[in-house]
Amino acid sequence: MKLIVGLGNPGLKYHHTRHNVGFDAVDAAAVKLGTTVDKLRFRALVGEERLGGEKILLAKPQTFMNLSGESVREMVSYYREVQPAEDLILIYDDMDFPVGDMRLRTQGSAGGHNGVKSVIAALGSQTFARIRIGIGRPAPEMTVIDHVLSRFSSLDRPRIDEVVDRAAEAALFAVQHGFTLAMNRFNHPAP
Repeated sequence: MKLIVGLGNPGLKYHHTRHNVGFDAVDAAAVKLGTTVDKLRFRALVGEERLGGEKILLAKPQTFMNLSGESVREMVSYYREVQPAEDLILIYDDMDFPVGDMRLRTQGSAGGHNGVKSVIAALGSQTFARIRIGIGRPAPEMTVIDHVLSRFSSLDRPRIDEVVDRAAEAALFAVQHGFTLAMNRFNHPAP
């Protein structure tokens, strides 16, 4: 069993903001699988599907970003066969990359991301797969909070839509072929 978890904040106020690209990628994966992410379990909206014989739980924690780990811990505790180092893929925004970039890695620190800090604290480990979607840095006059909670410009929207779709594709490819092969195939800057 694999868990594909996108980070974000619940509610229409945060819909399609920079901080919610993880939610957007999970929704894109659901469309590719022909399912929905609309059942409330583990303090998350979830959907279940199979891909190549592997059961997948798609999840969007509804605990708000800074408490995302609580929801992830509930999933991992319930599905005892899930080993986060092998079976969890976390998708989230990253200000260290320009809009449209995407990076995959198997472990590391939170890099200042509060949602990832919460997941690391809840799991007691930094070893789990991540797909990081670039959202760019804030303008000099803008705070980090205002930046991550803002929406993309009309110029950036097509690029973010494309990378969100690639992130969903990368997660599903990783389920079928392993995360190492996914890193080799998808780890490159935006075209």
